[in-house]
Amino acid sequence: MTDMTDTTITSYKGFDQNLQCRGFQYQLNQTYTHEGPVQVCESGFHACEYPLDVFGYYPPASGRYFQVAQSGDLSREDTDSKIASRTLTLNAELTLADIVTHAVNYVFDRSTPEGAASATGDHGAASATGNYGAASATGDHGAASATGYQSAASAAGDQGAASATGDHGAASATGNNGAASATGNHGAASATGNYGAASATGYQGAASATGNYGAASATGYQGKAKGALGNALFLLHRDDDYNITHVWAGIIGQNGILPDTWYRLNDRGEPCAVAE
Repeated sequence: MTDMTDTTITSYKGFDQNLQCRGFQYQLNQTYTHEGPVQVCESGFHACEYPLDVFGYYPPASGRYFQVAQSGDLSREDTDSKIASRTLTLNAELTLADIVTHAVNYVFDRSTPEGAASATGDHGAASATGNYGAASATGDHGAASATGYQSAASAAGDQGAASATGDHGAASATGNNGAASATGNHGAASATGNYGAASATGYQGAASATGNYGAASATGYQGKAKGALGNALFLLHRDDDYNITHVWAGIIGQNGILPDTWYRLNDRGEPCAVAE
């Protein structure tokens, strides 16, 4: 259905590495206007309201993601959160961890989580705040967020998002298009399923992505990451003052990078296999 509206909505759009979508070249901070009818899946500029839906069009192993503004005539999809619009503006590029955070916020904004909780069902949300807190969300579009020392967050179901913030936190997302992010020292993030993304940020964080088109990213001093064959791997090295000295990206199965093997970036900017 196409609506005439003056409303501007915030949404999310995926691109290839050249910042192209279906052959059309985009640029950051540029506004584009479509001439003619606006019809989702047919015409207009397309993006998704739910952040994790972008993985279905541009998987983490090869995609770039931006927060965009859509306005003018809007036409909505029935099967996911895709929206076609008359105008579209690229506002900011997002990391995988950013996508996870926005996905969690998207679900929480549409639900009423209370305390440490378990949510079951589509669009369910669970939030736990405090030391040793645990949050679990089961069902499509579920989101789980745990904040505090040794907290854990788990999201099971397609397009689920799990975020754990705090030392020794753990985040797990199971299902297609799932995303897991762990922020803090010794955090661990695991994404299982096609198009999954796992991001671990902090000292000695670990990220693991299992499934086709997944991506694992470890950012921080002595962080490590692993993934399945064909997944993307992102590694970063810091010096003793936590300054970034090297970054590296590759595809598992190419250039000697083995599947299901932990890697860390050394002080020369080279990926090195490490023990469990």
